[in-house]
Amino acid sequence: MGDSHPYDRVSVHEALGGGSVADLLLWKKWYGGVVLLVSATTLWFLFERAGYNFLSFVANVLLLLVAILFFWGKSASLLNRPLPPLPDLEISDHSVEKAAEAIRVWVNHVLSVARDIAVGRNLKTFLQVGFLLWAVSYVGSLFNFLTLVYIGILLSLSVPLLYDKFQDRIDEKLCQTHRVLQTQYRKIDENLLKKIPIPQTKEKKIQ
Repeated sequence: MGDSHPYDRVSVHEALGGGSVADLLLWKKWYGGVVLLVSATTLWFLFERAGYNFLSFVANVLLLLVAILFFWGKSASLLNRPLPPLPDLEISDHSVEKAAEAIRVWVNHVLSVARDIAVGRNLKTFLQVGFLLWAVSYVGSLFNFLTLVYIGILLSLSVPLLYDKFQDRIDEKLCQTHRVLQTQYRKIDENLLKKIPIPQTKEKKIQ
């Protein structure tokens, strides 16, 4: 039996940011999840099954929207009615800076991993990155990009909710799996990886 004493643990809602996105993924506001699920399913069906072209579909939707707004504005001026309630569509400097900071952190992490492989000759990191890229390539060969996005949306709307409901059981199984993988990796590291010679860079001595 595992430890039964209570311990501090971040909830799934807090791990997801605790905002509207977390409410959406955990179905706190069920209508938002329904709208996202129905919209994603409809778009996937139109482009994958019905054979619609994405570019022409977007152009037709925008054309319809522009026409509605134009005739709404014209009729509002003639009939003395209120204009279409359009918000100020502009991106704030804070949003741009926040997005740029997130991209900078991600790019620096990727460059750090690349340096660790190329300069540091970290065999463990090389194998992990190689396996991840192979897995992405294999999955990408089975599905096209739109289907992968649709599957990602379905998983986003189901996995966090299931994990929130069965967190204790899932954590226990994950810990057991992690221990088994660590044991197997240590065996491979001792029997194979440590026997692979890695040339060391020799520093020239200054006379």
